[in-house]
Amino acid sequence: MSFNIGVSGLKAAAKDLEVISQNIANVNTAGYKEERAEFAAVYSGGDPGGVEVTRVSQNFARDGGKQFTGRELDVAISDRGFFMTRAQNGDVTYTRAGQFSRDADNYIVTADKSRLQGYQANAAGELQEGAVTDLRLGVSSIPASPSTRLEFVANFKADSPAIPAVPAFDPANANTYNYTYSSTVYDSLGTARTMTQYMVNNSPNNWTVHQYIDGNPVASTNLTFNPDGTLASPAAPVTITHTPTGADPMNIALDFTGTTQYSSNFTVARNETDGYPAGEASGLRVDDDGKIYSLYTNGRDLLMGQMVLANFSNPDAMERLNGTAWRATFDSGMPIVGKPGIGSLGTLTSGAYEESNVDLTDQLVDMVSAQRNYQANAKTISTANEANQVLLQSV
Repeated sequence: MSFNIGVSGLKAAAKDLEVISQNIANVNTAGYKEERAEFAAVYSGGDPGGVEVTRVSQNFARDGGKQFTGRELDVAISDRGFFMTRAQNGDVTYTRAGQFSRDADNYIVTADKSRLQGYQANAAGELQEGAVTDLRLGVSSIPASPSTRLEFVANFKADSPAIPAVPAFDPANANTYNYTYSSTVYDSLGTARTMTQYMVNNSPNNWTVHQYIDGNPVASTNLTFNPDGTLASPAAPVTITHTPTGADPMNIALDFTGTTQYSSNFTVARNETDGYPAGEASGLRVDDDGKIYSLYTNGRDLLMGQMVLANFSNPDAMERLNGTAWRATFDSGMPIVGKPGIGSLGTLTSGAYEESNVDLTDQLVDMVSAQRNYQANAKTISTANEANQVLLQSV
């Protein structure tokens, strides 16, 4: 019986060394989780029968370190959760290896061409959360958008000198206005147009603002202020119209809401328009919540989609396909799928991937221990053999 016990010990120690070797070999594998051989004593009718390896588990409780690469589609998970991917045969798998790229069809894929899963956005950048699907990047360029509004918030200096009616206002004569300020607006072709406003103090609490686009007069707006410095009128945006050559007519709602008149200097607090020129795709951005944005040369961004994460009540029971990919099983439970950072799901870090969580020092120590265990079991077989030889010689 000693031979059988020793042989079982040799097999268990060999399996332990195999697992440790696998860990050491994958110390630099992205998303790899450290494995451990788990043993159990064997008995037969109450008599010792040696040892067996009951299973090889993986350590999902400890995150690997983050390797920052700066690559747009490298993404690391912090805490719990797995990326969902769909293999070419349609199987859904789960991984922690966040090294993604785009294929020829602009799908986000792993090294084995499995497609990353998430919520896709439509052409307008609106997230479609109804179903999890293959994430695809698109829209290599975005068209120009004409300006339809201009939010202009400023402080008009209350003690500015009143400008006499004569001579009449002339943008070429700085003595006929108090202040001037220029804003950029865009026509239907995406051409930048300069809207210049000239502020004229007529009398206390009463100003006239002359609007010019590319040097052409387009409107004049009267502003009145309350004694406490707040804007009395206009109470609603005023419409500025202009027809540039070769483009559609421009209709811009100029909103002065929030403009004040205090004794402090003339300042502009807000000067924003909704228009922009055409732009070409220049890069990607992935936020901590998994939202993927395409960046454009005109300074705009457009939501492409959002990665989802999956978690399991018993991840140890997942079927291991390889060192960094798993499949759900009955014992692992159904996946809990959702947005990163919600509930028990972890958050994401873009421009980095999760390294293996193998501690090389621990593995080297374990390897020495497993080697000694193997040698000790071999010694029990050798000793049992010597005892049998002695017994046979004494007969």
